[in-house]
Amino acid sequence: MNSFDLLGYHALNQWAGHFHSLDLIMSFLAQYALEIYALLFIIALFTLPKPDTDRRHALVIMGLSGILALIINLVISNIWFRPRPFVTLPKGTFTQLIPHSVDASFPSDHTSGSFGFAAASWNKAHIWVRWSFTLLAILVAIARVYAGVHWPTDILASVLIGFVSSRVIWRINPIFKPLTNLVLRILHYGKFAKGDLH
Repeated sequence: MNSFDLLGYHALNQWAGHFHSLDLIMSFLAQYALEIYALLFIIALFTLPKPDTDRRHALVIMGLSGILALIINLVISNIWFRPRPFVTLPKGTFTQLIPHSVDASFPSDHTSGSFGFAAASWNKAHIWVRWSFTLLAILVAIARVYAGVHWPTDILASVLIGFVSSRVIWRINPIFKPLTNLVLRILHYGKFAKGDLH
């Protein structure tokens, strides 16, 4: 194990188990990020002005970026297996706050998905969406190390994967317009708003 990972891991994980409220927050973020993102997506989808097609398309691209990041992770983890910190380190030298399977540590699905969502929001999403998704992604990345289930380089690589995924999906975003139109049609938003059907 390289010194950067050991130092970075212990720099964050050493605080686990000492502050009950912080442990609860970090454990929640480390485990339930997907549910938080789902709630944010739903809030954004329904609170944007009905005619706002572009920002709803941005939400679709954000979701697809996160999915692509997870697919990339799946490929990497099946090519190279890296054990998690709680498997590698001697007992008593770390604190594991949340239960976790003994699967591949590299890369972090939570972090890749989070930064896939967040980085894709930087283009055309509403400002509150950009800020909330980016802040949550940063907190989730920290929480995964704090909770004892990832190495720092797992997180750094996952940030990069999320960013690359977002760039790829935005570059080919026109092909996903039909998906956005389907969402708009179902909700009667944008050009499919009631009274504006052609």
